[in-house]
Amino acid sequence: MATARQVLCLCAFLSLPHALAEPIRYSVAEESESGSVVANVAEDVGLAPAQLSARRARLLSEDGRQHFRLDPGTGRLVMAERLDREELCGQSATCTLPFELLLANPVQFFRVEVTVEDINDHAPVFPEERVTLKIVERSDPGSRFPLLGARDQDVGSNSIQSYSISPRNEYFSVDFGSQIKGKKYVELILEKPFDREEKAEMDFSLIAVDGGYPPRSGTTQIHIVILDVNDNAPMFSQELYVGQVLENAPEGSVVLRVVATDRDAGVNGDIFYQFSQAGDQSHSAFVIDSMSGEIKLTKPLDFEAAENHELSVQATDGGGLSAICRVLVEVVDVNDNAPEVMVSSFSSPLPEDALPGTVVALFTVRDRDSDSNGKISCALEDQLSFSLRPAYKNYFELVTVSALDREEKARYILTVTAADAGSPPLTTTQTFTVDISDVNDNAPVFNQTSYTMYVHENNVPTVLAGAVSAADADVGPNAKVTYSLVPAHPTEQPPCSCISVNSENGDVFVLRPLDYEQVRQIEVLVSATDSGSPPLSANVTVRLVVVDENDNAPLVLYPSQESSPPSNELVPVSAEAGYLITKVVAVDADSGQNSWLSYHLVKATAPGLFVVSARSGEVRLRRSVTEGDAVKQKLIILVRDNGWPPLSSTALMSALLLSDFSDMRLPQSNLDTEDEGGSLRIYLIISLVFVSLLFLVSTAAFIVCRVCKRKELKDGHVLYGASNLQSSLADAAAAGTLPHSYCYEINLTTGSGNSEFKFLKPILPNLPPQLHPTGGSTCYEQDFPCGPGTAGDMEPDNPGMHSALQFNSLSFK
Repeated sequence: MATARQVLCLCAFLSLPHALAEPIRYSVAEESESGSVVANVAEDVGLAPAQLSARRARLLSEDGRQHFRLDPGTGRLVMAERLDREELCGQSATCTLPFELLLANPVQFFRVEVTVEDINDHAPVFPEERVTLKIVERSDPGSRFPLLGARDQDVGSNSIQSYSISPRNEYFSVDFGSQIKGKKYVELILEKPFDREEKAEMDFSLIAVDGGYPPRSGTTQIHIVILDVNDNAPMFSQELYVGQVLENAPEGSVVLRVVATDRDAGVNGDIFYQFSQAGDQSHSAFVIDSMSGEIKLTKPLDFEAAENHELSVQATDGGGLSAICRVLVEVVDVNDNAPEVMVSSFSSPLPEDALPGTVVALFTVRDRDSDSNGKISCALEDQLSFSLRPAYKNYFELVTVSALDREEKARYILTVTAADAGSPPLTTTQTFTVDISDVNDNAPVFNQTSYTMYVHENNVPTVLAGAVSAADADVGPNAKVTYSLVPAHPTEQPPCSCISVNSENGDVFVLRPLDYEQVRQIEVLVSATDSGSPPLSANVTVRLVVVDENDNAPLVLYPSQESSPPSNELVPVSAEAGYLITKVVAVDADSGQNSWLSYHLVKATAPGLFVVSARSGEVRLRRSVTEGDAVKQKLIILVRDNGWPPLSSTALMSALLLSDFSDMRLPQSNLDTEDEGGSLRIYLIISLVFVSLLFLVSTAAFIVCRVCKRKELKDGHVLYGASNLQSSLADAAAAGTLPHSYCYEINLTTGSGNSEFKFLKPILPNLPPQLHPTGGSTCYEQDFPCGPGTAGDMEPDNPGMHSALQFNSLSFK
């Protein structure tokens, strides 16, 4: 049975709405000490004290005053201050202080009402310490004489319960009772007629006693003056007058008029009006004309403070007789109070990743007017991102309805308008400024999709090549961007060590000198990372292009300048002007106009016999050979590039002018004699010896050179790689300076004037782009592993262009 009862209680509790239909009621005695325990709220609402703390329980009252406070540790409701019932509720029969107990997560309300119990802390007080009554001597027994009763601020049993006369006498008794709406009255009742001749005056005390324990009392002195005959008291036309007045009626407005008549004549028939019980606060807003009986306003009324006012009007004739009537003034409500908006909670700033339905503010509205003037409707101007949601009674929640984006809008100014249903309606606006706090939801964005930077070769270390820049739409730490180099793929090697990026401003530096002939461009990946949590990043490709400088002098490939003695070209004496003797072949490792070569004849044995083409380097006869020309002609040819400042090299060559020799293939030779008178046979023998010797030397030099070059390639110390030289040759060929390298075949026959000179095809059609030995790498390969453009740039543009090593490895046939 106990388990079933617990299950039923749990189901009943879960079926409750946000707020209980019936309030929780408590009572407390006024003047209780601050901190006094009223009750245990946690037990009454079925929650543990820890739950109250977890759900942020708090007390809310309509007027904003906190008479009580909630002890979160014990769940008890305790006094926040000493309460004075008379100050809080005046003369009301009951004094109830309502408020709500608000719980969050989820939102739940409990209506609580605390009744303040009255204690007997006030004694009755008469408005006057001495009252004088004039009574005619022939007044009939039973005549009543109204008095201003004593006032006791206490209520209920602690209010005035009885009146008595001291000392007691045979002429008067006291009648005490209630009339309209609980109004108290005190009257002296004449028990025995007076005889003015026996007694003209009388004094006694009127004592008012309340019902408290111990009882309290108040006293006033009654002085009776007996007058001569005035046997008719004034009479009102009505016992109760009812009037209505608008609460916004101006000062001086007439509420109503009371009328009393007296059948006596003369002074005894003159009537004067005045308010009875002048100490009542209701009389302070009215004034009565003592002669006409008109009641007027002395100040505007407030329907919200008091809906009606009850007045006592006393009419007194000239003989001292009086009568009392009751006047009830009803205040008619007008729409003079605008709605009030009271904010209970407000959350700002709000994170931009707040979910839809997040409560931003909780507020309540009220209107002190009544009926339709007090009906309130609330509206929100901006309905796109926020909306209003009724919570409980006059409570509303301001909630989000869509996702927020601080980068799109960082602040919302929301205006809630509360309007009543009066005519004309009155409105009140409440502005909520909701700041949106930043969340790291934006990655940095570079201002370019890629960057291309240029740096001249042979640069100084740590030269600034350029800068990258990225912006982050977030703010604060989420927008602080740092830059770094990252590998293109996680499995790749670390970024190039010759490039560095400033982590603060994105400046890109080249840390060591670069050589255009070794590397043409470098590509690295720069990452921009913000300081958010978790951090977001973006990558961009930076292409560093090396700009060529004129730092390489032309290299003469043919005729070879390394052979000793220099090679000789055979020229038949029968050759005509324009005869092609040979062609000077040179290359420049630079590119562009720095590799454009021009050829100039600097010195010759017979300057007028030869001419050199400035563009092609072809050496031709300017005129026919004469008998006066020496057999051996020496020429010095200057090869100059187009850079600034220009660099140059010289080519040394010799030409032998022969009139008769056998038709055979002749290798390069150098005759050390200038004797023109030797016989042809001796000349041929000597030539054959030198050719044979030169062949043997060339073969040995070729073998030694190949062995040395392989060793150098393995050790990684090659001044010009094949691919680099090919690239330079390719650039030169593209510029129109260097054509293909050619092997010359000369067929000379004795006694023939038509010697044959043939141009053959290129010696080697194609060479591989790189000639690096296995297992070896150059220093620039180690420095620039990430340069995807290097290998492509070093491929030959023209398959007929060859490096110096390749050219030297060839022989004429």
